[in-house]
Amino acid sequence: MRNWLRSGVLVLLCWAQGALAGTVLVVGDSISAAFGLETSQGWVHMLQQRLDTEAADYRVVNASISGDTSAGGLARLPTLLAEHEPEVVILELGGNDGLRGQPPAHLKQNLAAMVEQSREAGAEVLLLGMRLPPNLGQRYTTAFAQVFDSLAEEKELPYVPFFLDGVGGVEGMMQSDRIHPTAGAQQRLLDNVWPVLEPLL
Repeated sequence: MRNWLRSGVLVLLCWAQGALAGTVLVVGDSISAAFGLETSQGWVHMLQQRLDTEAADYRVVNASISGDTSAGGLARLPTLLAEHEPEVVILELGGNDGLRGQPPAHLKQNLAAMVEQSREAGAEVLLLGMRLPPNLGQRYTTAFAQVFDSLAEEKELPYVPFFLDGVGGVEGMMQSDRIHPTAGAQQRLLDNVWPVLEPLL
């Protein structure tokens, strides 16, 4: 009888530990989808490896799609939240909005809606900011950058102001298209995210 009880307690403990597993949901575009690379080379995959190494009981779901915009992410988000019930949502969107010249006000509206939906689902939100190349014009690039800065301040979000810091425009860090990071840049991307993400886990 004692052995049976002991076995039962062990089963319950194992079940409880499994129930503590959390989910980090990454909703992004080609940068997080590891465009031009093997998925295993991307920073999101490396994030899962770091969590596994540090015995953090989290799984990472990469819901990033190359070419996606903030409008596309907003349309997909309700299903993703219902399916994965994440504890943390990482938003890495906006670059394609900017490259297509879409109004910054629309970008901010879409991202703000994603923040609110994620919070209503019980998730913390980490915002990854983007910047545009100067050839798109100072007025537009400034307005674009201010979307992320102002949203992070208004919503009091954990925030990485420039996700591609140390990567964008750096020799050897970008693929030949000068838009997507190389395999060698992925560790730097993770290092940009980790100090802000870690306190949320």
